[in-house]
Amino acid sequence: MTAMKRYSLGKGLIVFAALYLLLPAQAMAWTEHPLISYQALSVLPEVRDAKPVQAEELDAFLTAEEKGLAVALTQEEAWARQNLAWYKPLPDALAFKATGDSKTIRKRFCHATRINPHFPFALYRALLPGMDSRGMPLIAPELLTVLKDTTDWKGRQFVRLRKGDQVAPLLVVTTATDEPDFGLDIGLYEDNDTAFGRIYGLGKQPFGNPHLEYGSQAPFHMGFYHEAWIVNALAGFVKQTYPEYRIHLYQTLSQLAFRTGHYYWGWRFLGMGLHYIMDLTQPYHSTLMPGASVLRMLWINTLAMIGIKGPKAAAIQLLSNRHTALEKFQQKVLQQAYCAKDTRYPVFVALRSMEACPVWIDRTPRDVISAQSSALAEETDRVIEQTMPERFVFDPAFELGTSPELGEIVARMREKGGEKAIDQATSLLKDLLAPLPAYMCSYVRSVEKR
Repeated sequence: MTAMKRYSLGKGLIVFAALYLLLPAQAMAWTEHPLISYQALSVLPEVRDAKPVQAEELDAFLTAEEKGLAVALTQEEAWARQNLAWYKPLPDALAFKATGDSKTIRKRFCHATRINPHFPFALYRALLPGMDSRGMPLIAPELLTVLKDTTDWKGRQFVRLRKGDQVAPLLVVTTATDEPDFGLDIGLYEDNDTAFGRIYGLGKQPFGNPHLEYGSQAPFHMGFYHEAWIVNALAGFVKQTYPEYRIHLYQTLSQLAFRTGHYYWGWRFLGMGLHYIMDLTQPYHSTLMPGASVLRMLWINTLAMIGIKGPKAAAIQLLSNRHTALEKFQQKVLQQAYCAKDTRYPVFVALRSMEACPVWIDRTPRDVISAQSSALAEETDRVIEQTMPERFVFDPAFELGTSPELGEIVARMREKGGEKAIDQATSLLKDLLAPLPAYMCSYVRSVEKR
């Protein structure tokens, strides 16, 4: 293959994947993570039976452990540089140093970990569907996030915590499993139109639309580790993802917090790390284009490169709709099961079942979690085709993400295929999530609590 042909083919793949990831729905994996994580964590004795902890402001932890934090983050940066091939090093000027300045400590921490410095880090916990909120001090979702659009949180409830309030670790860690989707990874690239993105050293956003609110978190929540060699060779940008970076970072921070007696933050950082593990169990986050062969991807791009762009636009829209359909089905059926207090719901049973708790190693997210998820990608796409209304998954002129019908997805599926369709999609969801308890147990036990 000539250099010019390699360039053209690679450019085509880049265009395809970049367009595929333009849509905001692609930046999220499972919707409302606590619906899933609560079940899996509730059967782990070290989480379920842990004594209540006192809610603590982030600045209090950072100030008290500033010197230890400087050492831990220096070691974390060294680990990332050594173990992550596509890692872009933290600029030396942003390295965390123990200066004793409590007024700037949060900003210095955010810069050193390259997270959004405007994230509120409020003290709160999430309520699961069906939980009684009477008499509880609720907090508006807008106070928990840097995102402007919180429509996805309609109907959800959050309880405000005060410094010193006692709270069960299970609720702390479960709540935190959703937190990275609240904007921690928003605006981190130099083309995201943020002052901090211009100094973080991550370069330009490798894929996705840098100007969409959710879009900029995509490279931190997706891991395309098992694409065909030709995709990796011609579209190397797909390797530039950072879930491993986040998983290891929050593991380190959790270990530090537990070791120094800041148990609230030990549990909260642990939950944040679990978020990215959960994301990698979603085939649309571990596979560039579920259900499509490499040859089909190349053919679509070849057509687009000669001016026939319709097939590519259609493929992108259908991929987005199927991704969205799977997430919304997951959220709706789990919400219904919680409200009905259906402890025998098959997905709940799978999440509370664990055959083994393997030892966690740094390559687990890449070699195990995303590998198993990617292996289920073709089956996932097939079941979605069979069970979802045809308009949702076969009509490229239809945008499911903004349609009012999205909220009625379970009813629409039942109209098409009856209970058989619901059962088939539920079986898929169970298969996708069944390995998760072992991953979560492995990660939880990797954090050495003293």
